[in-house]
Amino acid sequence: MDRIAPWLQTNWDHRAAGNFIGGGTGSGLAIFAAASELAGGNPPRAAYVLAALFIVAGLSLVWLEIGRPWRFLHVFFNPQTSWMTREALIAPPLLIALAAAAWHGGAALAAVAALLALAFVYCQARMLRGSMGIPAWREPLIVPLALATGLAEGAGVLLALAIVAGAAPSRFVLILALLSLVARWIAWAAYCRHLARRGAPTATRQALQAIDLQVLVLGTIAPIALIAAALGFADYAGPIALAAGVLGLAAGWLIKDTILTRAAFNQGFAVPHLARLGAVGSDSSTRPGWS
Repeated sequence: MDRIAPWLQTNWDHRAAGNFIGGGTGSGLAIFAAASELAGGNPPRAAYVLAALFIVAGLSLVWLEIGRPWRFLHVFFNPQTSWMTREALIAPPLLIALAAAAWHGGAALAAVAALLALAFVYCQARMLRGSMGIPAWREPLIVPLALATGLAEGAGVLLALAIVAGAAPSRFVLILALLSLVARWIAWAAYCRHLARRGAPTATRQALQAIDLQVLVLGTIAPIALIAAALGFADYAGPIALAAGVLGLAAGWLIKDTILTRAAFNQGFAVPHLARLGAVGSDSSTRPGWS
């Protein structure tokens, strides 16, 4: 039975996880910086530069994973069917928009960068959704989870970046960050619950359950409490927000790394009918490695 039970896929490793981490964090940062600017705030211009660096770093990691790296141009050939192609096509204008927002500033350029960033992270989410052989990836709720955790990661970086830039984050950014953490927990809980109800390999569920408490306590409750404290004690908002941002960011990276690597078991094989000695047929069946 071991030969037909689910086994951990090895085609995508930590480098592939790094692409989703970098792309989601960079996109979320671009969206939050743009939202702050559209609301009349003054986010650090470095936020757009850092968002571009996160995205480039993620794409570079997945490029290194390709067996023949210089054949990467083939990724642009199937926009009508491939979400990976769509992600690759969005990346250049997104990076240009981020550079323009960092150089010139202005709400219009920030809005364009945010829309492209949202499209980019959506393409990444649909890439996972399209991997039908991996139950943890094909779960439909992976799409809102990827979007929510990307936003929460971006909020975490923006909170940390504010104190580095020498200014406490605005109340608007703090409230958006708090809401993004709540949204991520709702998406995470719904994803795990729905995956369990639909059925998943036992090892997949164990990998997700192993981080559930960390995501709840360290990645949700603790940063939300810290943000609430930052809203109440403006004099100490900078250091408190920094701690909240680091915790929120780390939880998002943990979620993605776990789903992309440790929980990425394929569905294995099911045996619909088991032969029984002395019997013409049998209605018994088995699906090893599933719960």
